[in-house]
Amino acid sequence: MPFSRSFLSEDHLLCSICLDVFNNPVSTPCGHSFCMACIDNYWDSSKHCLCPLCKEAFKRKPDLHINRTLREITEQFKQMTSNMGANGGVEGDEEFEEEETTQGSVDDTEEPGHLPGDVFTKLKRKFARRFSSHTCRIKSGPDQTVTVNEDSTDDTQTLFITNKVSLRRFTLSGAADAMQVPLCPKHHRNLELFCQTDLECICVECGETEHQSHNITCAENEWQSNKMKISTTESEIQEMTEERLQKVEDIKQSLTEIKMLSEREAQRSMQVFGTLVRSMECSQAGLLEEIEKNRRSADQQAEVIIRELEEEITQLRKRSAALGKVAQTKDYITGLKSYSDINTPLSMKDWTDVSVTCDFGTKAIYTSVCQLLEQFKEELQKLPAMSLSVFTEQSPMKSLPKVKRIQEYAVDVTLDPNTAHPRLILSDDGKKVWCGEKHQLVPNNRERFDRVVCVLGREGFSGGRHYWEVEVGAKTDWDVGVASQFINRKGMITVTPSNGYWFLSLRDKKNYSFRDEPSIPLPLSLKPQKIGVFVDYEKGQVSFYNVDEKLHIFTFMDKFTEAIYPFLSPCTIKNGKNIAPLVITPVHLD
Repeated sequence: MPFSRSFLSEDHLLCSICLDVFNNPVSTPCGHSFCMACIDNYWDSSKHCLCPLCKEAFKRKPDLHINRTLREITEQFKQMTSNMGANGGVEGDEEFEEEETTQGSVDDTEEPGHLPGDVFTKLKRKFARRFSSHTCRIKSGPDQTVTVNEDSTDDTQTLFITNKVSLRRFTLSGAADAMQVPLCPKHHRNLELFCQTDLECICVECGETEHQSHNITCAENEWQSNKMKISTTESEIQEMTEERLQKVEDIKQSLTEIKMLSEREAQRSMQVFGTLVRSMECSQAGLLEEIEKNRRSADQQAEVIIRELEEEITQLRKRSAALGKVAQTKDYITGLKSYSDINTPLSMKDWTDVSVTCDFGTKAIYTSVCQLLEQFKEELQKLPAMSLSVFTEQSPMKSLPKVKRIQEYAVDVTLDPNTAHPRLILSDDGKKVWCGEKHQLVPNNRERFDRVVCVLGREGFSGGRHYWEVEVGAKTDWDVGVASQFINRKGMITVTPSNGYWFLSLRDKKNYSFRDEPSIPLPLSLKPQKIGVFVDYEKGQVSFYNVDEKLHIFTFMDKFTEAIYPFLSPCTIKNGKNIAPLVITPVHLD
C-alpha cells in the first residue's frame, strides 16, 4: 500500500552518515539504521566498532543484513517523490481520483449488502463508456449487479459484481484467483481427481473405468495435503542440517583442543628430557614422533568425519532447495509429479555418538625411561609438573637461540595510569609500579580496576609479534602477562584465559603457576629475577621466559579476538614484605 507524504517525511528516511535517503538500509544491534556502504566504510576507517549515533561499542564487527521492510518503504518513498515531482500529483484515472476524494463522505450507515448509490452510478457510467461498442447490460436492483458482455467469435468476456455473493475480485477474463484446469487427454474432462494407487491425476470417467478399484481423492485436496507435508519435511531437513553443522563445529573444536593438548604434551616432554643426559635424546625424539603421529591420526579421523558430514549437508540442502521450488508450484499436477519424484528417503548416518579422540601413547615411553634411569625415577613420576632446571649445565635448552630470536621483537611498554587500581603508584616514566598503603584520590573512570590490584599498558596489540621484559626481583607475590581489551575491570574478577587474562603468577615466594581453571602449577628450581613475555597474536601464543637463565618457562595457546594489553600486578604488601616494584626494563640483545 503506498504511503502518503503526510505520513512520511524525508527526515524519517535519512542516513545520519551520508545525510541522504537510505540506500540498502541495515540496522545495528542497538537499533539505529544506516546505509550498508556508509556503516561499513565508517567501521573500516575506525579503530573500534561503535554506533555513530549512541556510541555503543561492539566487541566484534556485527554481521549486518539489509532491512527489507525499511528498504521497501524507502524505495516507495523515492518512487512517490519522483512521480510527484514529474506530474505534480499522483497519476490515475480521473473518475477514480474523483472517487477517492469523495470516498470519505460515503455514509457509513448504508444498508449491508448494497453499494452506495454514487459508487454504483460511477461504475455504470465508467463501464458503459468504456464498453460502448459492445453489448452491455447494466441494472440496479437488490443484488446490485453490473454485467458487461463482449461478443466475440473466440471468447465471451463478462464482468460480474455482486454484494451478496463472496467478495472475490474479478477481471474481464474471469475470476482473478481461478486456475485453468488441464483436461484428460483420453476423455477431455477436467483432471479433478488423484489416484493414490498409481500416483497420477485423473478425470471422473477415468475413476469410474480404469481406476475403479483404486484409492481416489480430490486432486486439489491431495495437493494441499502434500504441501503441508513439504513444509514439515523442510523443517525436519533444516533441523537435521543444523544438527550436522553443530556436529562439524564440535569436531573442529575437538580437533583444536587435541592440537593444543598435543603441543602442551610435547612441551612437557621437552621439559623432562631436557634434564636427562645425552643418552636419552633418542627417547625424546621417539616420544615427539609418537605424539605427532597420533595427532595426525586424529587430524585424518576428523577430516574424514567432516567430509562425510559436509556431503550429507550438501544432500540435505539440495533436497530442501528442490522442495522449496516444488512448494511454489501452482499447478498441482506438476507439483504432485515433482514431489513424487523427489520425495524419496535420504540415507543419513546417525552422528549422535561420533567424536574425535586421541591417545598420545606417552605413558609407555615414560615408564621405559623410569626403568632405564633409576636416578630420574622420582622426577618422572611427577609428570607433567617436572622441573626444567635439574642439571641445568647439561640442559640442551640453555644453548637454544630461541630467547635471542624473540628479543628481536622487543617493544617499548609503558603503563597506563588511567587503568591502575587506586592503591597502585606509578613512576613518572610509566616503567615502575608498586602498591601503596592506602587508596589515592584518582577518578573512578570506566577503564580503572577497582578490586584487583593491577594495571595495563598504554598500547595494545591487535596483530604481530611482541616481546618485553619485567624485573620481578625478590618479590614474594606478582602477576605478569597480558589481558584483553574488553575485560571486566569492576568488582570481583575471575582471572582465566576464557575471561581474557593470560599471565604467570608467584605466590608466597615459591608457588609459580599459570592462572587457569584450575591453575597450572610450575615448580621452578631456579627462581627467575626477570620475566620475558612473548606474544604471537596470529598464532594465539603467550610464552614466558627466565631471561637471566635463558630458559623457557611456559607457553599457552589460545585464539585472540580483541586487542590485548600488557598486564602487571605487584600484589599487595604483606606484613611489610613485597614492597619492591615491578620494573619494565630495556631489552638487551646478546
